[in-house]
Amino acid sequence: MKKIKVGFLPLYIKLYDDYVGPSYRAPMEAYMEKCVKALEEKGLALVIADRCRIAPEFEAAAEKFNAENVDAVITMHLAYSPSLESIQALCKLNAPIVVFDTTPDYQLLALQNEKGLIGPNHGIHGVQDMCNLLGRHGVPFYICAGHAEHSNVLDRVASYCRAAAVKKAYSTMKVGSAGGSFAGMGDFVISNEQYKRDIGAEVVYLTPPVADTYLAQVTEEEILAEQALDAQKYNIHVTDWENYTLATKAGLALRKWMAAEGIDAVTANFLTVDQSGLPKMPFAELCKVLERGQGYAGEGDTLTAGLVGALAKVYPETTFTEMFCPDWEQEVILLSHMAESNPRLAQWKPHMYENPMRYNITGPTVGLFSCAKPGNACIVNLAPTKTGFSLILCPGEILDVAKEGNCYTAATQGWFKPQLPLIEFLEKYSMACGTHHSAMIYNANIEDLKAFGKMMGFDVVVVA
Repeated sequence: MKKIKVGFLPLYIKLYDDYVGPSYRAPMEAYMEKCVKALEEKGLALVIADRCRIAPEFEAAAEKFNAENVDAVITMHLAYSPSLESIQALCKLNAPIVVFDTTPDYQLLALQNEKGLIGPNHGIHGVQDMCNLLGRHGVPFYICAGHAEHSNVLDRVASYCRAAAVKKAYSTMKVGSAGGSFAGMGDFVISNEQYKRDIGAEVVYLTPPVADTYLAQVTEEEILAEQALDAQKYNIHVTDWENYTLATKAGLALRKWMAAEGIDAVTANFLTVDQSGLPKMPFAELCKVLERGQGYAGEGDTLTAGLVGALAKVYPETTFTEMFCPDWEQEVILLSHMAESNPRLAQWKPHMYENPMRYNITGPTVGLFSCAKPGNACIVNLAPTKTGFSLILCPGEILDVAKEGNCYTAATQGWFKPQLPLIEFLEKYSMACGTHHSAMIYNANIEDLKAFGKMMGFDVVVVA
């Protein structure tokens, strides 16, 4: 899992420094240092502000976090801190606020005859003061309360930070489209205006003049180098080298376009890809897009392509998929698509086969085919609804039952067993209005995904 850059804001009160001195805050800072270390061990790269007490110090911290482009900001009250000192700076943050509500001592009642316990353990009412001001100013925040050593609070804090990183990626995603949407396929379709307004993603289209520009930049040396790399990474079963070479060129042109335009997710419609100016359907390159940690979805689905790209920023073992066919007896689902999947997730070395591609005038091409490796997996679907979006989460597992070289060599595959009985699962999924295009993540923390949905303002449905 990738490191998440997060701001860490310790709050304190100048009154105690002025009248009591630094020894008073020592136990609070010692606990903070333990918590910082534990959060870093959970995959967070913390940008730590100096202890903040008065407005100028909070302003400096906010400027630092924004300059560092952090994905989230964790607040931790070392003691009570007057909210009017911090609220203006908090309102200027460009990242979600995760309130870490904790204190150093686990017990107080049993130790009420001991001195020196009130000072280190009274930060919770500072949290209440600050959260009231955040709410009154319309600033969203996410609160996690508990003792660091006697609850799962650190896990929940880290979970919200990972969710914030996915949210940030999706809200700033630039999605490329080659060939537009599949005519008549309506479940995932939203307008580009809605996509930008409700999620923040921007869609750009590959046109023939643009494609010609990048095709002209692809050199013979680049094609040969790419094919040599293919030979190292995949089992090659290609006989028509001319088609393979043209497909490789199309893929490299697509790659150059994405790099030049800052595109981090892409979709291609196999029916109309020729209308984008590409000479071949670049199936192999689309797999490599996923392998690089970028987003992809089929048939012009910009919504799911962006979702896959955002999830991949935090979870490298992410791919695009469809629930294709049920096995009623074994209560499993065949996950498949034409020739697009993340090679990182392959159970065996992927195979490169020729694809006749009868659906458009570009003719035969090549594609990568593989079987998904066994393991815990979650299907993640984003479904447009009458009032917004639903994020539908389907935990389960990919079974170790696929056979290399079987009759499914014309498509990627994986056998998914949901947590619910198959009939109940399929009914609940469609009652939640799930679409037929999804992301799939290995070893995902369901709480991370629920938090992501909450941050995005989606309705969250767990089909389990």
